[in-house]
Amino acid sequence: MRRLPFRRLVSLATLAVIGVATAGTTAACGDDSASGGSGPVTLRLGYFPNITHAPAVVGVEQGIFTEKLGTDVELETKTFNAGPAAIEAIFSGALDATYIGPNPTVNAFSKSKGEAVRVVSGAASGGVALVVKPEITSVEQLRGRKLATPQLGNTQDVALRHWLKEKGLTTTKEGGADVTVVPQENAQTVETFGSGAIDGAWVPEPFVSRLVNAGGKVLVDERDLWPDRKFVITNLIVSTKFLKAHPDVVKKLVEGQVAANEFVNSRPDESHQAVSRHIGKITGKPLDVKLIKQAWPTLEFTNDPIASSLRTGLDHAVAVELTQPVSLDGLYDLTYLNEVLKAQGRTEVVQP
Repeated sequence: MRRLPFRRLVSLATLAVIGVATAGTTAACGDDSASGGSGPVTLRLGYFPNITHAPAVVGVEQGIFTEKLGTDVELETKTFNAGPAAIEAIFSGALDATYIGPNPTVNAFSKSKGEAVRVVSGAASGGVALVVKPEITSVEQLRGRKLATPQLGNTQDVALRHWLKEKGLTTTKEGGADVTVVPQENAQTVETFGSGAIDGAWVPEPFVSRLVNAGGKVLVDERDLWPDRKFVITNLIVSTKFLKAHPDVVKKLVEGQVAANEFVNSRPDESHQAVSRHIGKITGKPLDVKLIKQAWPTLEFTNDPIASSLRTGLDHAVAVELTQPVSLDGLYDLTYLNEVLKAQGRTEVVQP
């Protein structure tokens, strides 16, 4: 049965339907990605069409993953606009691996009681800021204001709420208290900021740069809140089921991730073009290369998943009452990452 990869943004509701349908049809047809059948293994890889997922975007666009996976593995890619949708696809069996942010990673691990996913590599650090109207110059001036985040409980939402809490300002899930936090899609945030409906937003790139270009200013660069200005914004997770069934494929995927990061770090101009071109294929409109170049310096593309920042992010989510405490023991499996790094004479990442 021929699989048709789809490369388009999907809502959580749509994906849930697709995920269930995919799970049903693959079970009926005999899915080599999970069953170890005689045909080529299919690896279904998810990622977001944005700059913080540049290693994935470039890896797909430049054929890096296809090359590293080899002829015995068929790469099928799927794109998402939010972490929960990608996790739903993992849970439904419609996805084997995905690039994703730290908070959805924790949620997937927690909801499955540590069974569903493993982090096998880092991908990117940084690239997040609070952009506000130019007249706002202090934290206290945020009192009574309305700020946006991409989604209730997502990584940026947690970061904003925790930062406000540390500064003595309260928020609620419903949007009241000292500061009103409004979850909305990033593209909508650009519009609502321009219209004056919101006073600012805690968002990832390229939306930081878009808001700045729309007249906003950076009040908080999230890098300044972390040790050495490093925190995980994107890591690579795999389904535990797929990892157990196809460890050789996962190692090849990690080789692709390391190679993709090498490309984006050593060939930035080509990477800017690749990101613009690939996002254009998915959304129908290439991302402005000038915008990519503006955002690029705020990001560090690293294979280290910076596990300490993920654990701290969990503590922050607990502090603002958006999740419950959970043990993260067993979340990381950096075996293949370190094998790849060692073979290339690079420094290995300490296993968390």
